Amino acid sequence: MKSIFDELNPSQKEAVEHIDGPLLILAGAGSGKTKTLTTRLAYLIGEVGIDPGNTLTLTFTNKAASEMRERALRLINNQTSYPPLLCTFHKFGLLFLKFHIEKLGRSNNFVVIDSDDKKRLLRAIAKELKIDLSISFLANEISKYKNSLLNPDIVGQKTEHDDYRKAAMIYEHYQRNIVENNLVDFDDLLMLTYQILDKFPDLRQEISNRYRYIMVDEYQDTNELQLKLLEHLASEHNNLCVVGDDDQSIYGWRGANIRNILEFSSHFRDTRTIKLETNYRSTEPILEAANTLIEHNSGRLGKNLISYKGDGPAVRLQHSLDEAHEAKSIAKEIKTILSQGVHPDEIAVLYRINALSRSLEEGFAKEGLGFKLIGGMRFYERAEIKDIISYLRIFSNSHDDFSFIRIINKPKRGIGKASIDKLQKIAYEHHLSLYAYGDAASAKELEKIIGNSAASAFKKLIKQIKMLKEEIKESLYNFVGIFEETIKLKESYQSMVDGFERILNIDEFYGYFRDAIIKNTDMTLDEFLNDITLQSEQDQVEGEIITIMSIHAAKGLEFEHLYVIGMEEEFFPLLGDNCNIEEERRLGYVAITRAKTNLTLCYVDSRFYKGRRKMIDKSRFLGEAGLIKSASLVISKSSAYKKGDLVKHKIFGIGRIEAVNKTGKEFKLLINFGGNKREILSSFVQPI
Repeated sequence: MKSIFDELNPSQKEAVEHIDGPLLILAGAGSGKTKTLTTRLAYLIGEVGIDPGNTLTLTFTNKAASEMRERALRLINNQTSYPPLLCTFHKFGLLFLKFHIEKLGRSNNFVVIDSDDKKRLLRAIAKELKIDLSISFLANEISKYKNSLLNPDIVGQKTEHDDYRKAAMIYEHYQRNIVENNLVDFDDLLMLTYQILDKFPDLRQEISNRYRYIMVDEYQDTNELQLKLLEHLASEHNNLCVVGDDDQSIYGWRGANIRNILEFSSHFRDTRTIKLETNYRSTEPILEAANTLIEHNSGRLGKNLISYKGDGPAVRLQHSLDEAHEAKSIAKEIKTILSQGVHPDEIAVLYRINALSRSLEEGFAKEGLGFKLIGGMRFYERAEIKDIISYLRIFSNSHDDFSFIRIINKPKRGIGKASIDKLQKIAYEHHLSLYAYGDAASAKELEKIIGNSAASAFKKLIKQIKMLKEEIKESLYNFVGIFEETIKLKESYQSMVDGFERILNIDEFYGYFRDAIIKNTDMTLDEFLNDITLQSEQDQVEGEIITIMSIHAAKGLEFEHLYVIGMEEEFFPLLGDNCNIEEERRLGYVAITRAKTNLTLCYVDSRFYKGRRKMIDKSRFLGEAGLIKSASLVISKSSAYKKGDLVKHKIFGIGRIEAVNKTGKEFKLLINFGGNKREILSSFVQPI
């Protein structure tokens, strides 16, 4: 008779058979963590005899929850009258609140709002308060506050910075609005659940006794609130099993706290740790590079992946002159691989930043290779790139109302939809384009139609377009510099959550524009725009489909033939004030371990950087992975903290970092605790 242990290795079997007490399963890439977790659930229910209703398994995606439920039930041949509760953290919060939100004086007929609803509400509040801040920034800040259990009044007391003070004000109005209208946002599903369990000890005891065996997948991705919630849920029994990999913690930028997994044993007493180190995905050379690279991180529990498959081809380095040469070389190689019968689903190209996809898209299109872009938009479909192209179309044809409407309020000029509708109507009545009408109309005439402020902004835009139309005649090459200086598109994105990525995309476009002019000095603006239109229509390419994606999007996937591009300093790893070098290195580890047999790491001599072509050094990660030797590659450790981060001190409470400085082996942080600034060593605070 087949046993559920038949396909498990000794470490997996040891983890499955652990019943009581906290368990940390440190599961390396490709080590069968899902199999281990689902088999343990099946073991508890089908072998030990635990009531399915006494188990709770938490994941991060509905897809993962569904797959794990099916696999666990298959292992016990569906021999249970009702399935165990296996869901996402937020689904659990929703179920809990439906039964218990009334304890907070609220009705259980609440409505859950999505991110679009949230932004719409924030936009209305910001407009009412006459606060001009990025809605994405506000949404992200409020999410951060809630996941750190910060009420609006606390946030307002903890900052002197004007933008954060305004964000706190909007947070207060936003929270009052959703409570009054009995709304619940995504973050409330966990925050309110925690608050109820924290405020009502009897209920906390009851819920903890109901779910006596708790398991959590991808534990390295949990945040502070999720940890606190788990502490309450496991308070009566401490039977908490978590599966995760500290070396694959790559979501610090969205709130994940790697300390949750690094310090698991200090949060839950008598923790047993089991390491899953046998990798069933990759060959030995690939794992050797991954192990060697990640050893340079100091913030890790430590493990060493061992290949079950054994030896294979060496990790290959591909050196190119520039990104065009890089893309062409990869495309030609892939055509050869496909001709040998390899299925396209087994081939992928990864990059650290989305801006690098442009050269790949063009290189693949020229070679007639179809591709799918996962986890992001194609380069020319991104909003910030479409905005620039719309401006260029207006400089080519000022009467293009379609493009004019797109850019009339980008960046924001205070020309709202109602004003645009009025301008369109009267321009149409005069049989003129918006540009032509704006040029012909007097300031007083416009003021009567759309008010003083909007009229002034509209006239200023018309004047800027006229000036830029003349500049483009003088020098196409120098034009983008003058355009950016005049319109300030990049500046408008600086306060956005994803502003850094958008600015990189804009710089990539500016650099591509200049490069196109250098390659063809006789090129006109119309010719450039026509070429772009052809590039953006490559969805029509028939044939084999290759995967192009960011490393973040590739987590959890695997490919027989894998290329990683942009292995250069400042591209991978990203460097600067906002860079956490250890998380960058973990991203490198994730990228390498997506490969099964054939891995090619690509670097170039020059690439567009901040809008201009620049000679660039190969990535330090190539040296740290043992793939090249270079004295110039210096291993450096970086603080996990950066300016603007919220942190918690056990005495001074919550504060915001204003500066980070190296001091010996530590980092000294200048922290603003509600107006009281102190210098504190980084080891004495925790991120929130």
